[in-house]
Amino acid sequence: MSQITISKSIQPATGPTDATVRPNLRDYDQARKSFSWDAARLQLAGLPNQRGLNIAWEAVGKHVASGRGDHPAFCFLGSSGKRKLVSYQQLEERTNRFASILRDLGIGKGDVVFSLAPRIEALYIAALGTLKNRSVFCPLFSAFGPEPIKTRMVKGDARVLATTLGLFDRKKIAELRSEIPTLKFILLADGNGTSGDGILDLEGLLEKASPDFEIEPTNPEDFALLHFTSGTTGTPKGVMHVHAAVTHHYQTGRSVLDLHDDDRYWCTADPGWVTGTSYGIIAPLTCGVTSNVDEAEFDADRWYRILKEERVDVWYTAPTAVRMLMKAGDEPISQLGNFRPRFIGSVGEPLDPESIRWAAKSWGMPIHDNWWQSETGGIMIANFACQDIKPGSMGMPLPGIEAAIATRNADGKLVIADEPGVEGDLVLRRGWPSMFRGYLHQQEKYESCFEGDWYITGDLAQRDADGYFWFVGRADDIIKSSGHLIGPFEVESVLCEHAAVIEAAVIGKPDPMVATSSRRSSSCDLLRSETAKPPMCC
Repeated sequence: MSQITISKSIQPATGPTDATVRPNLRDYDQARKSFSWDAARLQLAGLPNQRGLNIAWEAVGKHVASGRGDHPAFCFLGSSGKRKLVSYQQLEERTNRFASILRDLGIGKGDVVFSLAPRIEALYIAALGTLKNRSVFCPLFSAFGPEPIKTRMVKGDARVLATTLGLFDRKKIAELRSEIPTLKFILLADGNGTSGDGILDLEGLLEKASPDFEIEPTNPEDFALLHFTSGTTGTPKGVMHVHAAVTHHYQTGRSVLDLHDDDRYWCTADPGWVTGTSYGIIAPLTCGVTSNVDEAEFDADRWYRILKEERVDVWYTAPTAVRMLMKAGDEPISQLGNFRPRFIGSVGEPLDPESIRWAAKSWGMPIHDNWWQSETGGIMIANFACQDIKPGSMGMPLPGIEAAIATRNADGKLVIADEPGVEGDLVLRRGWPSMFRGYLHQQEKYESCFEGDWYITGDLAQRDADGYFWFVGRADDIIKSSGHLIGPFEVESVLCEHAAVIEAAVIGKPDPMVATSSRRSSSCDLLRSETAKPPMCC
């Protein structure tokens, strides 16, 4: 574990206005003592006339109802250079029209609507319109091939697919339809009048659909979001989340990402993965900020230009992207001039210490890493704006979250470690709002993730004397060498310290001196890289 600490006193080189913005969470210890999820729920608007809790209402409708309809909700940046601002009022109307389309097609509560699209406006309209209709939204990563798409749509009982004409052709959706018996409608964002055999022109339907849509009473426990795990440890599992998760999204948007009402925000994650939905759509909108959405793929010069020209206050990205920026060198940073975001967050995999130190040196500000999973639905452990950063650390548990390190006794029972420095399973006490409610059609698998009150994350970690948690590795990724258990991330971090190394990946390799048939069959002896599950959400 790194012993270097980056002080919270490091300030970004922005103007005086940003320098005076105080963190939403200012005293971590006091927040933990006073926090309750019941009180957090009361910070949300709730559907009018006490009709329940709906994610889309908290993300869009409440802002229009409170008089903030003219405030920009999204700034869409096209690959060709086109820039489009969409206000909360415009978003309300467009998502109402999408919900009306679903209703007119006979798609209702609990029916699953999939999306397969690049980062374009239609994807975000589909997500929120689906939730307004009390249907279930399930995003697919647009780089998936036909087989992963089919597998997920079959498992997810897909009723509707919203996509583009280009992806429809490239992913051979027409050929897959016969193998997805539940799929009834395909909505093409650029269908240009297409109609027939359940394939419809989405834009044409939106023009004709009613802009008036009243969200029906929504139970907080109603099924809302379906995310599939990466599938690298077997067939992908459908992670189920409910409308109550919005409480967690809002809280972490405020306390972890430190979002303020008038912020300009940019989450670089694709909505095809859980981060791009939870923190690219839901959290920022519930906090009322303006979200940038960039359709183009990574380009260092473009990213620096977006940060400056869009005056991004809060930037949420991934360690891989940070290392790619490091590789581009410090020269492109000059595009920023004196401007810096107020807050930078990172998630997707552990952020290595060298990346944090690079940001502190080259940007004059830290990057705040955090940890969560598809199953947790939202951020669980984080480096907060009000705290010092220990490079390489996951940070501390969110107020309202109880995290611990657990080992097994001689009888195989879970034992919570009280003392610091113990390496073991990272476990979370169940009960937070965005905790997954099941694996779709896999109840037994879901129940196996819990032991008593504890959710077993599958990650190995340790907690230091100051309460910071440190990621060691996936429980099924650990390398055993000469009797020692080694986490790949530990070795990767050391390799990345070298000036010539930008990216590193570590796997285990059997030692021919000891690789007997019995040892080769042991799950602890080597890292099975081809089946390793990513340690964090994407």
